Amino acid sequence: MASRLATPLTIPDEKDIDLFEVMSALTDPTRRAIVAFIAAEPGTGCGNRDFGVTKSALTRHWRVLRESGIIRQEAHGTRHRNWLRTDELDRRFPGLLDLVLEENAH
Repeated sequence: MASRLATPLTIPDEKDIDLFEVMSALTDPTRRAIVAFIAAEPGTGCGNRDFGVTKSALTRHWRVLRESGIIRQEAHGTRHRNWLRTDELDRRFPGLLDLVLEENAH
Protein backbone atom coordinates (compact mmCIF):
# COMPACT_ATOMS: atom_id res chain seq x y z
CA MET A 1 0.00 0.00 0.00
CA ALA A 2 1.31 3.45 -0.85
CA SER A 3 2.05 6.01 1.83
CA ARG A 4 -0.65 8.49 2.78
CA LEU A 5 1.92 11.05 3.90
CA ALA A 6 1.71 14.48 2.28
CA THR A 7 5.51 14.73 2.30
CA PRO A 8 8.07 11.93 2.22
CA LEU A 9 9.93 10.99 5.39
CA THR A 10 13.20 12.85 5.89
CA ILE A 11 16.05 10.36 6.25
CA PRO A 12 19.64 11.59 5.82
CA ASP A 13 22.07 9.87 3.49
CA GLU A 14 24.81 7.91 5.24
CA LYS A 15 27.42 10.56 4.42
CA ASP A 16 25.20 13.22 6.03
CA ILE A 17 24.76 11.49 9.39
CA ASP A 18 26.31 13.87 11.93
CA LEU A 19 27.87 12.56 15.15
CA PHE A 20 26.60 15.47 17.22
CA GLU A 21 23.02 15.06 15.95
CA VAL A 22 23.19 11.34 16.74
CA MET A 23 24.58 12.00 20.22
CA SER A 24 21.98 14.71 20.85
CA ALA A 25 19.19 12.34 19.85
CA LEU A 26 20.55 9.67 22.18
CA THR A 27 20.64 11.91 25.26
CA ASP A 28 16.94 11.30 25.84
CA PRO A 29 16.09 8.12 27.80
CA THR A 30 12.86 7.57 25.86
CA ARG A 31 14.74 7.63 22.57
CA ARG A 32 17.34 5.22 23.94
CA ALA A 33 14.49 2.91 24.98
CA ILE A 34 13.05 3.14 21.45
CA VAL A 35 16.46 2.29 19.97
CA ALA A 36 16.73 -0.76 22.25
CA PHE A 37 13.18 -1.79 21.31
CA ILE A 38 13.94 -1.60 17.59
CA ALA A 39 17.21 -3.50 18.11
CA ALA A 40 15.21 -6.30 19.75
CA GLU A 41 12.36 -6.19 17.22
CA PRO A 42 13.59 -4.91 13.81
CA GLY A 43 10.81 -3.81 11.49
CA THR A 44 8.49 -3.06 14.38
CA GLY A 45 5.71 -0.50 14.08
CA CYS A 46 5.63 2.87 15.81
CA GLY A 47 2.40 2.14 17.66
CA ASN A 48 3.49 -1.10 19.32
CA ARG A 49 4.40 0.63 22.63
CA ASP A 50 3.80 4.00 24.22
CA PHE A 51 7.07 4.25 26.24
CA GLY A 52 5.21 6.17 28.96
CA VAL A 53 4.77 9.36 26.94
CA THR A 54 1.90 10.97 25.06
CA LYS A 55 1.29 10.11 21.41
CA SER A 56 2.45 13.55 20.27
CA ALA A 57 5.68 13.28 22.30
CA LEU A 58 6.27 9.79 20.94
CA THR A 59 5.79 11.05 17.38
CA ARG A 60 8.47 13.68 18.02
CA HIS A 61 10.88 11.07 19.43
CA TRP A 62 10.45 8.89 16.32
CA ARG A 63 11.05 11.94 14.09
CA VAL A 64 14.23 12.94 15.97
CA LEU A 65 15.61 9.41 15.67
CA ARG A 66 14.79 9.28 11.95
CA GLU A 67 16.09 12.75 11.10
CA SER A 68 19.34 12.19 13.03
CA GLY A 69 19.97 9.07 10.95
CA ILE A 70 19.67 6.50 13.74
CA ILE A 71 16.61 4.76 12.33
CA ARG A 72 15.09 4.13 8.94
CA GLN A 73 11.31 4.29 8.67
CA GLU A 74 9.12 3.01 5.88
CA ALA A 75 5.56 4.20 5.59
CA HIS A 76 2.95 1.56 4.74
CA GLY A 77 -0.38 3.35 4.57
CA THR A 78 -0.89 4.91 7.99
CA ARG A 79 1.70 2.69 9.68
CA HIS A 80 5.45 3.03 9.90
CA ARG A 81 7.95 0.21 10.22
CA ASN A 82 11.33 0.92 11.77
CA TRP A 83 14.88 -0.40 11.59
CA LEU A 84 18.14 0.74 13.11
CA ARG A 85 20.65 1.91 10.55
CA THR A 86 23.24 -0.37 12.12
CA ASP A 87 25.51 -0.84 9.10
CA GLU A 88 25.55 2.85 8.23
CA LEU A 89 26.17 3.94 11.83
CA ASP A 90 28.92 1.35 12.26
CA ARG A 91 30.67 2.63 9.14
CA ARG A 92 30.38 6.26 10.27
CA PHE A 93 30.97 5.74 14.01
CA PRO A 94 32.36 2.25 14.69
CA GLY A 95 31.08 0.72 17.93
CA LEU A 96 28.82 3.64 18.89
CA LEU A 97 25.51 1.83 18.53
CA ASP A 98 26.83 -1.26 20.36
CA LEU A 99 27.99 0.95 23.23
CA VAL A 100 24.64 2.74 23.43
CA LEU A 101 22.71 -0.55 23.49
CA GLU A 102 25.07 -2.04 26.07
CA GLU A 103 24.85 0.99 28.36
CA ASN A 104 21.07 1.18 27.99
CA ALA A 105 20.77 -2.45 29.11
CA HIS A 106 22.22 -1.58 32.55
